[in-house]
Amino acid sequence: MNIGIIGAGHIGGTLTRRLSALGHNVFVANSRGPESLAALGRETGARPVSVEEAARNGEIVIVTIPQKNIPELPRDLFAGVPDDVIVIDTGNYYPQQRDGRIEDIEAGTTESRWVSQQLGRPVVKTFNNIYADHLLRLGRPAGDPQRIALPVAGDDPKAKQKVIALLDELGFDGVDAGTIDESWRQQPGTPVYATDHDTNGVKQALSEASKERTPEWRAAKAGASGR
Repeated sequence: MNIGIIGAGHIGGTLTRRLSALGHNVFVANSRGPESLAALGRETGARPVSVEEAARNGEIVIVTIPQKNIPELPRDLFAGVPDDVIVIDTGNYYPQQRDGRIEDIEAGTTESRWVSQQLGRPVVKTFNNIYADHLLRLGRPAGDPQRIALPVAGDDPKAKQKVIALLDELGFDGVDAGTIDESWRQQPGTPVYATDHDTNGVKQALSEASKERTPEWRAAKAGASGR
């Protein structure tokens, strides 16, 4: 399968390594240009490309960049890309830690709905609740009692099933986590975030999630000192 990856940080770099090792044709891009990814390309066999090429060369395109940088992507990034190309969003909103205040998310729009609106494309949310090191090392064969499950949220059932099949290749079970507007159940601060549950554990954690963001995962109020 041809897979585009936009972002080569912890998750993007790990997925480049894992998916290339599985035999997929990976086209990887970042904000600094293909030359900056030459070493990763030599290591993995992935092809360093521009963000436009990554978006246009994949049957699946994985967007894995900081939330604050999503609006900096070209506005026509997916113009002309066929509707059956699946876009995966791996991102999380870290207002205090990295991203600053994003008003629509603070007002209640789910992170991945906001990303979808910025990209002008439906997205499937996954890979956002697992540590990159665990994604690299902890994949297990189907049926292994230590196999980790990952939540997968999105509005298109067929797209979710294709993503779940990709997770299976990587050594993880996929759990349907509902629509993209229900993806708040896997955002930072929820019981499934940064955890390694099996399928039943993920389902239980999703059911216990609260839509109310805890203070750690909300932007500081205007005028706050930050102390």
